[in-house]
Amino acid sequence: MASELPLTAIAAPTRGAAGRTGLWRTERPVIDYSKCIKCLLCWLYCPEGAVLRREDGGVEIDYDYCKGCGVCANECPAKAITMVEEGVG
Repeated sequence: MASELPLTAIAAPTRGAAGRTGLWRTERPVIDYSKCIKCLLCWLYCPEGAVLRREDGGVEIDYDYCKGCGVCANECPAKAITMVEEGVG
């Protein structure tokens, strides 16, 4: 029963200086918009909420919060997202 479960803290994404995590990634996702089919799977599966939906139905990456895990690139059926070494084109 739920009433028997111990109380625990719940972590929530933090916006602002305390929550910026993109500074330590080694790779970053890059979107090829000519291949993007706007399926939103990258947005759905991003564990950090760093894939943002745009008004046109597309997506963009919030690099302040992207940790470079590559889940978005792995889930993209159109292979429109590739992981590139941080600091490279």
